[in-house]
Amino acid sequence: MDTIHTRIKICGLSRAEDIEAVNRLKPDYIGFVFARGSRRWVSRDKAMELKKLLDPQIKAVGVFVREDPAVIAGLLQDGVIDIPQLHGGEDETYIQRLRKLTDKPIIKAFRIDTEEDVQEAEASSADLVLLDSGTGGTGTTFDWSLIKSICRPFFLAGGLDPKNAADAVQSIRPFAVDVSSGVETDGKKDPQKLLDFVQAVRAVER
Repeated sequence: MDTIHTRIKICGLSRAEDIEAVNRLKPDYIGFVFARGSRRWVSRDKAMELKKLLDPQIKAVGVFVREDPAVIAGLLQDGVIDIPQLHGGEDETYIQRLRKLTDKPIIKAFRIDTEEDVQEAEASSADLVLLDSGTGGTGTTFDWSLIKSICRPFFLAGGLDPKNAADAVQSIRPFAVDVSSGVETDGKKDPQKLLDFVQAVRAVER
């Protein structure tokens, strides 16, 4: 059987203890949420403070919903984040505007309800796409059978947790898995669940 190397993204970090936990586990990416409507929202100053504590080998992704491209470019330029993730239905024109301001790779999130949603994700000019259920952070999975034939690398999100992570990696073979609410207890990142999730994903590789 081919070796699977699935990258891991832990999203929605907001506390110093969250950073300490991921520094021990070494996921490939973490996410700071800059969408003000989210309970995981962090300010620029808070994100900067947390980024300084983050292992430099871990890439920090900034999650945005219809943010001014200049604001995103500023966060990238100042090293607060390494990669932007667009989560608000931003169109191709928006992506091209952002590209004029930064050469960093762009992740674009898509809500997957139908085959047409998958086709839209496949056609996106973003460097990477993230396939999610709902608007993110819903804690529910979507119908994975819809993406069996997708032909580009993608982040798999939506309803992942330590119990279904291994199955997701084995059956879907995503470029990366993205988890947030599935590793929380009472709305806070849970160190044991984080450990269990990372171990579940990496056990598939072994």
